[in-house]
Amino acid sequence: MNGRERNDSPAWWVPTLYFSEGLPYVAAATVSVLMYKDLGIHNAQIAFFTTLMMWPWSLKPLWSPLLEMFKTKKHFVIATQFIGGVFFGLLALSLPLDGFFQYSLVLFAIIAFNSATHDIAADGVYINTLNHQQQAKYVGWQGASYNIAKVLSQGGLVWLAGYLTKQVGITRAWMIVMGLFSAILFIMSGYHLKMLPIGGATNHVHSAREAFNTFGDVINSFFRKKYIAWGILFIILFRFAEGQLVKIVPLFLKDARELGGLGLGNQEIGLAYGVFGAASFVLGSILGGYFVKWRGLKNSLLWLAVVFNIPDAVYAVLAFTQPEHLGVIAALIVCEWLGYGFGFVGVILFMMQ
Repeated sequence: MNGRERNDSPAWWVPTLYFSEGLPYVAAATVSVLMYKDLGIHNAQIAFFTTLMMWPWSLKPLWSPLLEMFKTKKHFVIATQFIGGVFFGLLALSLPLDGFFQYSLVLFAIIAFNSATHDIAADGVYINTLNHQQQAKYVGWQGASYNIAKVLSQGGLVWLAGYLTKQVGITRAWMIVMGLFSAILFIMSGYHLKMLPIGGATNHVHSAREAFNTFGDVINSFFRKKYIAWGILFIILFRFAEGQLVKIVPLFLKDARELGGLGLGNQEIGLAYGVFGAASFVLGSILGGYFVKWRGLKNSLLWLAVVFNIPDAVYAVLAFTQPEHLGVIAALIVCEWLGYGFGFVGVILFMMQ
């Protein structure tokens, strides 16, 4: 079977494409929090600066029209994966330096913008290459591959950081982990150079003025959509509580018990939060999908919102009781992630419509 025949089957590139999408996002959203905690940065600084890192993913619709004007979607996918590999490598090299916190934040900001651009291009390849039936067929592969990246990143690689810390020290352990992120993205860029389809023709522009006008037209048409303000507000409020948790939970799990945390090590966090939690998210997403199929989106949204938000209370239970048995902690985390996955279906389907 030659490369061209392989390209004709989405099975050769959809899983790797969305695995590559999930990897840098989880690195910035969760793994960075644990890394900075290990390297002695204060909780308040970690929460504030790593939250700012996430803005490119929220704002990416603002520059997505620009990707329609230059090159192909495949070009942007490969370029952003290669660039991601470069900057994760630089991030690894920055950790032993004086002032590493400032340097690494700048590098993470570049990684975040680059990764958000990758997401736009990856979705463009998926939508422009596959027909509606194929999109429906492979949507499960999207979610599964993205969550494999999540399990690997905040599960396997966090566990590895904990293991390596005992062997080579904290700084070198995290240098190796960030180096692995770099290596994986380099491998993915090389693979997709061979295997990824073009992803649709580019709408070329002939001048900066034309590009500016086209970009403005797209933005104006988006904000003229009926009820767009209410839609944006719904999306923000739906995820508001979860958004407060995502940066704090890893710090809570890691902080010493006398400081109100659970005193877990990276290996325990990687197992309970990264592996069991992420796997529960997949199960919850499957169950949520069947629930929406049974009741319809309109009749499901309230229930989805409740199931999405109420399980957040497990972290209050953990904070008040501070159980010592890892099995109890993992079981409660699994409950929250099940609800997270179940309810997340609602906001995704709402955004698609």
